Amino acid sequence: MNKKATYIVMLGPPGAGKGTQAKVIAEKLGLVHVSSGDLFRENLSRETELGKLAQTYMTKGELVPDDVTIAMVKERLSRPDCELGAVLDGFPRTPAQAEALNGILAEMQGKIDIVPLISVPDQVLIERLSGRWMSASGRVYHALFNPPKVKWLDDMDGSPLYQRDDDKPETVQHRIDVYKAQTAPLIDFFKTAGVLVEVDGTQDIDKVTEDILTAIGTAY
Repeated sequence: MNKKATYIVMLGPPGAGKGTQAKVIAEKLGLVHVSSGDLFRENLSRETELGKLAQTYMTKGELVPDDVTIAMVKERLSRPDCELGAVLDGFPRTPAQAEALNGILAEMQGKIDIVPLISVPDQVLIERLSGRWMSASGRVYHALFNPPKVKWLDDMDGSPLYQRDDDKPETVQHRIDVYKAQTAPLIDFFKTAGVLVEVDGTQDIDKVTEDILTAIGTAY
């Protein structure tokens, strides 16, 4: 008999380190990291039927409907490499998608086992995300974690650094606000289901990983 599959859903605001932790946790537990972004890129590049369908909406600037995204996730989870389970990153994003995931996993005799929520205060997220500066030649700096030797100048050629619009504080705050508005109902959904566990995302990356693994260990 096969070992019971484990399904973990990672939650966290932009800049919390959710994607990083999803990869690490998947590796440590021998599970597949299923990123919704990677899944879309794969279907688009392989020109699968689902990829072509998604493209029809994307070229019109419309959101890809839930049923297309859900079908992509279902197909991915049905592959042999997901036999032991998966760490989902970027899906579900809404209670409706979470209900659909419950249905998919029930068909596979599985369920969502635990949902780690990486919590980080807004101000810390803004510092992390808005601290990135670029050089014209593509080198990346961070005001806190990797500052240039001379403020706002490239280490190699001395050219002035610039900040992308996506990294400006006001844009970052908007991304956080959108996350809160969209994800708050999902957090309540998983809390009600008894699978949500909150982890302090302001700690060192290794400590966050350790806390998530400890939570997963106590979920059985």
